[in-house]
Amino acid sequence: MARTLENGEHMGPEEFRRWGHAVIDWLAAYQQAIEKFPVLARVEPGEIRAALPPAAPERGEPFDAVLRDLDEIILPGITHWQSPGFHAFFPSNNSGPSILGELLSAGLGVQGMMWTTSPACTELETHVLDWLVDMLALPAAFRSDGEGGGVIQDTASSATLCALLAARERATDFAANENGCDGRLVAYASNQAHSSVEKAVKIAGLGRRNLRLIDVDERFAMRPEALGRQIEEDRAAGLLPAFACATVGTTASNGLDPLAPIGRICDEEDVWLHVDAAMSGTAALCPEHRHIHDGLELADSYCFNPHKWMFTNFDCDCFWVADRAELIKTLSVLPEYLRNRATESGAVIDYRDWQVPLGRRFRALKLWLVIRHYGVEGLRAHVRRHVELAQRLAGWIEASADFELLAPAPLNLVCFHHRGGDDISRRLLERLNAGGELFMSHALLNGVYTLRLCIGQTHTEAEHVERAWRLIRETAAELEASG
Repeated sequence: MARTLENGEHMGPEEFRRWGHAVIDWLAAYQQAIEKFPVLARVEPGEIRAALPPAAPERGEPFDAVLRDLDEIILPGITHWQSPGFHAFFPSNNSGPSILGELLSAGLGVQGMMWTTSPACTELETHVLDWLVDMLALPAAFRSDGEGGGVIQDTASSATLCALLAARERATDFAANENGCDGRLVAYASNQAHSSVEKAVKIAGLGRRNLRLIDVDERFAMRPEALGRQIEEDRAAGLLPAFACATVGTTASNGLDPLAPIGRICDEEDVWLHVDAAMSGTAALCPEHRHIHDGLELADSYCFNPHKWMFTNFDCDCFWVADRAELIKTLSVLPEYLRNRATESGAVIDYRDWQVPLGRRFRALKLWLVIRHYGVEGLRAHVRRHVELAQRLAGWIEASADFELLAPAPLNLVCFHHRGGDDISRRLLERLNAGGELFMSHALLNGVYTLRLCIGQTHTEAEHVERAWRLIRETAAELEASG
């Protein structure tokens, strides 16, 4: 029987050990049973809150009561992102070593805002980011032993914002930090770029009206010639082109912007080029997929998310710059209470100057554990398996009389629809998601309602993709029969 807690009592080492084992056991059992749960949560809005007490407990409660409520209240409201039947959006996969790394980070309780607040936190991060430059065959300019370097952000949205802020300051000779924006700065991205670009221009003070969304081609990739024309028009109008975001793997269709011609235009026009490879960048672990980065040497910054497809739990975005001095000068604020000998020596990295927040977690620990557990070859094997499964699915769709591919499938995302049109495609998605065995999402491509099936969860195997395709065909046939 769980003992009654004294008011405000800390959890001691023995009790922590006991309940720590219980939580690990709970997670292991959850992973084993995850296919038994409906992938998409089946609760109504407000249902979870209605099951919770209206006020916080006055006295501490036994931990077994918390675990009981986890099963009875929380779990029914979970959409199971780690299910092998989760195919919506982009993956946010994890793994045993990543979860344990997160546990170690929480247990150490490090706040790594500066080198001096925990040297291992900073130096491991720098080192692992240099590892990844080599693992992905990124340009050497992004390594920390030159003028560039890498940092872990929470998400690609934050990386885009930091890149835009640095671009803003470079374009204004750092005047915008002092005086604000004057309405002349312009940013560019394709009309398929992530919504975080729009959010960033709002936060950075450029304004939504100064974001130019460039047309794409039939593969949903940015048209470089359209970018060049738009920059010329803006300069002629007295505006100041400052920032462009190219995407390696757009959210809607996994479109791959051509980095080389975009990079040449940005280089000639002195426009900061940021490359967002949030999900698809992981594919560059495999030499056969590294063409997605052709031209990356022309970029000023780059990011990808190990928390999407590299078995490292959310949040973990890797962000590199070719010239760290520009980023640091943009974001550095040094009040007296942060001054210290190590910082003043100039011999250390203080990552507080590479991000918007001051504080930061020890995210590198989980990434380090993942890389050491799998090894580069192990990671490649899993990425190749996911790509092969997606290509197999794309082949089945191409051979089908009822379904049609709506975009190329270069990696692990397959975009398609029912030949019967938008209405049956929409009803098909709703019926499939309500069934509980899989979860997919949609997009609009050239105005057509598009089903998206992405393969990237840790435990998704051939049997799960085969089951998904069978369910899609069977459910479509039921809808056609019922009219």
